[in-house]
Amino acid sequence: MIDIVLTILAFNILIIIFKFFDKLKIDNLQALIVNYITAGFCALLFTKQSIVVSEVLHSDFIYHAIAIGFLFIIVFNFYATGTQKVGIAITTVANKLSLFIPVAVAIIIYPNEKISLSKLIAFGLAAISIYLSSTKNKKLNFDKKYLWLIILVFVGQGVADSIFNHAQQTAVNDNEKTLFFIVLFMMAGLSGLVILLFKSIKSKLKLSIKNVIGGIALGIPNYASLVFFFNALESSGLEASQVFPVVSMGVIVISAIVGKLLFKEHLSLYNWLGLGIAIIAIFIITFA
Repeated sequence: MIDIVLTILAFNILIIIFKFFDKLKIDNLQALIVNYITAGFCALLFTKQSIVVSEVLHSDFIYHAIAIGFLFIIVFNFYATGTQKVGIAITTVANKLSLFIPVAVAIIIYPNEKISLSKLIAFGLAAISIYLSSTKNKKLNFDKKYLWLIILVFVGQGVADSIFNHAQQTAVNDNEKTLFFIVLFMMAGLSGLVILLFKSIKSKLKLSIKNVIGGIALGIPNYASLVFFFNALESSGLEASQVFPVVSMGVIVISAIVGKLLFKEHLSLYNWLGLGIAIIAIFIITFA
């Protein structure tokens, strides 16, 4: 369980840093690229084996790492566009609800995953808590012509998480963890550089030192969050269909408390209700 707690804490550090990005006017894409490269170097520092490129290219995890790295940066861009076109609330709900994709995939594919009435009740409560905790009121209105953006955020994040879980279950052994993360993060950084290159063709983009510093600050806890998450899926004692919602609900509860205490963010009655339901869902899922 310690890895689940550390995962939740690391994810919340990322959220706090992102909030400072907005206050300091840091370019998200530039910082995100530096973040992934930094995370890749963190993985490189912790590797205990020599890296043989030919062996990495023929490893069981190579396609998983490449796909996840690519999806990370793509989904982020969809998320950023979604917040601009349809608003933060609906985009955030879509992103958080994506946890049900890896949960469903895990239950269908892996024989050790069990479904029970208590789990189904907890999943329903989790969906309700996500909705209530992410909105300022009961309504989520948006221009239907941007529905495709919401679907891409939902599906993209869900697929990335499903591949991540599949890599842990089938493709990455104990000696290959750091190699897996090196490829994953470097692929995400490379994909981001390609996107940045195309954007620079349309408009002049300058690399700011504050974007670099912000990216480095983000990269270290980002590396830690995925390593802890991987370990939680591997050895927490819970099934993957339990780990994903517990982590998601934990992040929602802690981030709301941090937002209230550090950033004086207003929480409506619906938000508080959502947080309460999230805590109940965590309890039911953990002991299901």
